[in-house]
Amino acid sequence: MNAPQHSPHPQEDNVPLLKVEGLCVDFALHTGAVNAVKDVGFTLRRGETLALVGESGSGKSVTSSALMHLLPDLAQVSGRAEFEGEELVSMPLKRMRRIRGNAISMIFQEPMTSLNPLHRVGKQIGEVLKKHRKAHGAAVRQRVLALLEQVGIPDPARRIDSYPHELSGGQRQRVMIAMALACEPKLLIADEPTTALDVTVQAQILELLKELQARLGMAILFITHDLNLVKRFADSVCVMRHGELVESGSVEEVFTNPRHDYTRMLLAAEPRGSKQPVEESAPVLLDAKDVRVRFATRKHLFRADEYFEAVRGIDLTVRRGQTIGIVGESGSGKSTLGRALLRLVESKGSIDFDGTDLERLDKSGMRPLRSRMQVVFQDPYGSLSPRLNVSEIISEGLKVHHPELNRRQRDQRVVEALEEVALDPRMRGRYPHEFSGGQRQRIAIARALVLKPEFLLLDEPTSALDRSVQVRVVELLRDIQRKYGLTYVFISHDLAVVRALADTVLVMKDGQVVERGPAERIFSAPREPYTQALLKAAFLNRANGPTPETLHRG
Repeated sequence: MNAPQHSPHPQEDNVPLLKVEGLCVDFALHTGAVNAVKDVGFTLRRGETLALVGESGSGKSVTSSALMHLLPDLAQVSGRAEFEGEELVSMPLKRMRRIRGNAISMIFQEPMTSLNPLHRVGKQIGEVLKKHRKAHGAAVRQRVLALLEQVGIPDPARRIDSYPHELSGGQRQRVMIAMALACEPKLLIADEPTTALDVTVQAQILELLKELQARLGMAILFITHDLNLVKRFADSVCVMRHGELVESGSVEEVFTNPRHDYTRMLLAAEPRGSKQPVEESAPVLLDAKDVRVRFATRKHLFRADEYFEAVRGIDLTVRRGQTIGIVGESGSGKSTLGRALLRLVESKGSIDFDGTDLERLDKSGMRPLRSRMQVVFQDPYGSLSPRLNVSEIISEGLKVHHPELNRRQRDQRVVEALEEVALDPRMRGRYPHEFSGGQRQRIAIARALVLKPEFLLLDEPTSALDRSVQVRVVELLRDIQRKYGLTYVFISHDLAVVRALADTVLVMKDGQVVERGPAERIFSAPREPYTQALLKAAFLNRANGPTPETLHRG
């Protein structure tokens, strides 16, 4: 199934840059063959942006990795993929290594796992130039500085000697783009390049890619699960599901008249609805005054002499049954504030939980309250131990807080918690790697719920999930809150999810609250320029999109 030959950059040479036909990828596992990609085909022309979209597991990233010979040895690839007339699938690895990073470059989703933490970013970009352009010495540094400036890195003369951990998420992604563009490739494969970024940084990265594409005339294969980004960025789109192409066409055609039910579902997968605010007379569960958190940035012998103030004197009142959404860009201090509320980081100020002053308690004093105050983190990969099965993960807290329960009673509580989050209890003997991202997040929620808490801190619990999975997790959180009267503090940079869940919103910037108020007012009539900029970046790409009613009529 070929995408239409639609390009805003017409070329005299109308021969496709990349033509894929009948691409199949099978993984030979001990349990049998897994058909990850099944008879995929598309055409990409010079200067065009083609988006491969679909949920996790749809085969879109496997498709791009197959083109670049980046799959493990157990992968069996067949079919044809011609790049400038050269066949990629059967190409010898030696020849592919000359093409990779030179004529075809790739940007990966998570720059922290793609950049070497032990080497300065300038050296890592320079390696590409040394390998493919045989550049050396001062010429390499001069070209790297030009690339860093080209991708919008501030003060490139200083940042060239930075390590990856010294840069923000957006800056690390810009370094990855600089590395990918070092040799001015003809084809850029961008695999979820903005998924983990704030909405404002996401918009800047997409704008940067479009500017560089126009300047260099390169084609872009854009891989994403977010159709809203596709509408802003791509010329044509191929929709993948279970390794197969289910629909393709120009962006305008697919968005205005989607033919496949799966495409309609993806387009309609947006968290919707809103939460009714709690009564002013509702009892206060948590009351924080003048909360401050600072971290040492430089130490001299045994004392710190430089500090960074991450949270600067914030007041916060949370009533029973309320959901307070805390939004802001990376580095705004929202996650640090959440951890301070649970006494997971050292802070100054007053934090009162249900009449108890938490600042006066040490670790042992906090332990009895931990079962009443639980947290769900962003990344279920990192927060779930790979060495424990689901039953052990969920019951771990019960052993600490309810030692009076025997093994059978703990198992019954685990079963009930899994049923609450709509997971089959019979799967509790499996390990985290055997579940999808959405299922792992449900396990993390079940681990928090098993202790029957009153207060849940939700720190970016949906940011790493597909939109359709996000919708289901949001509905789950709503149902649990209604059933048990839970109180949430919901931290996120995804304003669509916050809008659907929260009744009150705090907007943070540089460790301070710049705006707060009812969610309805914040989203309909923001007063502060920073809030307005966040909303513009978040919802501009959703403007004039199809409504669910339109999609279902289609």
